[in-house]
Amino acid sequence: MTGSSASIRRMLDKKRQGKKITMLTAYDFFMAKLVDGAGVDAILVGDSLGMVVLGYETTTSVTMDDMIRHASAVRRGAVSALVIGDMPYNSYSDPVIAVKNAKRFAEESKCDAVKLEGECYEAIKAILDVGIPVLGHLGLTPQTAQEFKVQGKEIADAEKIIGASEELERVGCFAVVLECIPFELARLVSSRLKIPTIGIGAGVDCDGQVLVINDLLGLFDRFKPKFVKKFADLGIVAQEAIKRYKDAVEKREFPGPENSYAMNKDNLQKVKYSLEKSINGTAS
Repeated sequence: MTGSSASIRRMLDKKRQGKKITMLTAYDFFMAKLVDGAGVDAILVGDSLGMVVLGYETTTSVTMDDMIRHASAVRRGAVSALVIGDMPYNSYSDPVIAVKNAKRFAEESKCDAVKLEGECYEAIKAILDVGIPVLGHLGLTPQTAQEFKVQGKEIADAEKIIGASEELERVGCFAVVLECIPFELARLVSSRLKIPTIGIGAGVDCDGQVLVINDLLGLFDRFKPKFVKKFADLGIVAQEAIKRYKDAVEKREFPGPENSYAMNKDNLQKVKYSLEKSINGTAS
């Protein structure tokens, strides 16, 4: 896991210095290269790929093989960013299974760290014991959520999230994602922890932010939570380009001479002559 310790140290330093941490998802080589080239601190190979790449209704259909394949592609595209692999549904149901899958994830995809959802402290400790850094995830946890709704609005729920965040820090997580919780609660959690909080739908006071790259670029329209902000509308741009391509092909405008390869005229004549001899010989 080359460079992971330095990258995690930079994230911790940013929290201490009051500088914001940036994280985005990516699922392939090309997008990882773009995100990495833009200087984003960390890339999460999220199991959200099940919905935005593979077309599933939820993330729970994503397999370890899916995650390793996509994380490997991201690793090849990312030079500087910390690459974090999302442990898929049911891949860390107990510490033994968790370690087996986390080791395979890190070894085969070369990701720097893994992310686990919820209060699975024993699984996290077991993974940390074999030297793999872990990113925690609290609030809305999509792998087990029955419905999409804000978490931690009630007193008992808020206190549970606070306690869980402190326990994740205690067991050794290097940071924790806070998803879809009130911004006041996220601010409180962030102020109590020494490790960074990474918000998604948790307000501006988290130490960093993460978004799904497809949402940011306007490349996914099946579901748009309130916390998503489009920074571009590439879906519309891409579809218009595809329509122009279709129109150009149908009108015989593409490919033009500038898109085609020519053959030496003498060679062409010889090929034609050879074909004619072959046809005439067959006819006789």
